[in-house]
Amino acid sequence: MIDETHPLLLGSASPRRREILATFGLPLRVVSLDVDERLRPGEGPRPYLERIVADKLAAATPHAVAVGAVLVADTSVILGETALGKPADDAEARAMLTALSGREHEVWTRFAIASGADPTRAVHAETVRTRVFFRALDADEIKAYAATGEGLDKAGAYAIQGIGSFAVERIEGSYSNVVGLPACEVIVALRAAGLLGRFPRPPIA
Repeated sequence: MIDETHPLLLGSASPRRREILATFGLPLRVVSLDVDERLRPGEGPRPYLERIVADKLAAATPHAVAVGAVLVADTSVILGETALGKPADDAEARAMLTALSGREHEVWTRFAIASGADPTRAVHAETVRTRVFFRALDADEIKAYAATGEGLDKAGAYAIQGIGSFAVERIEGSYSNVVGLPACEVIVALRAAGLLGRFPRPPIA
């Protein structure tokens, strides 16, 4: 059970995931995990996410000392049958934005939760999907946005919570999922697993 002496362990270096969880006022400990996130030849988006999240949970296990629960996650931008990862540079960012321009894509976030009592085994794992619709972008907009550098550490080369919102006409599904963590589904899963007591609760001072 998550409490002040047994925080939720978040296995992620993403500041977006940390910020989303911080809004709930939960006791939180954050660790960065060393996991190879390269796509394997012929690997589809679903098995890729399942593998990466399983690897992250395994990597988080040694850090799960005196914690109430463990949470790991990974997000992919899916265009057609192709998973778009983080761009390697400005040129790749421009190429991704050009591909997304005027089209619909999906953002998939898979997360897994384990109890502090047995951090090696997921008590819940789920993939949440959100449809995102980009308006048509002209070449100058794409070049200027890529030059901001905002999307260089984001799957799909854009941040819906930042400047990148100018490109998004609408979404269908969870907004926080596109940011990097489906807040509603995570809280529901923690409560269903008996890992979260009274909620909402006052923020920790």
